[in-house]
Amino acid sequence: MQKTVQIKNRKAKFNYEFLDSYIAGIVLSGTEIKSIRVGKASIAESFCEFNEAGELFVVNMQIEEYAWGTHYNHKPKAARKLLLNKKELKKLHKEVKNSGLTIVPTLLFINDRGLAKLKIALARGKKQYDKREVIKDRDSKRQLDRVKKSRNS
Repeated sequence: MQKTVQIKNRKAKFNYEFLDSYIAGIVLSGTEIKSIRVGKASIAESFCEFNEAGELFVVNMQIEEYAWGTHYNHKPKAARKLLLNKKELKKLHKEVKNSGLTIVPTLLFINDRGLAKLKIALARGKKQYDKREVIKDRDSKRQLDRVKKSRNS
């Protein structure tokens, strides 16, 4: 078992511009938390959405079945409820409904009390030219670092 569990959504920073972030609790069953503690989870293709009752759920979050689980094992891609304050839920619901923003999970971690938490971000999708700009900046920085390294050697 890992000491600290931090499962990141690396594509989210490339595909979205983050406006605001929140830390939410997750409603999990026994085998789900055991799989997360072993590090067998992925939030790469997941997103958050509201249901009719105004509750926030994370969809497409992959938590692999627990290896030593019995027939009580969980479903790997079930929608899982997120726990936030009413005030935060209302604010997020209003932002998503009115301005067309989306809620993206960015980090799944276990806090110091042993509870699974999900860091979510209110985000706006980047345009194609913004993504190309990021790639160009990253490549130029990498090339500059190579030149500096070769001069120092």
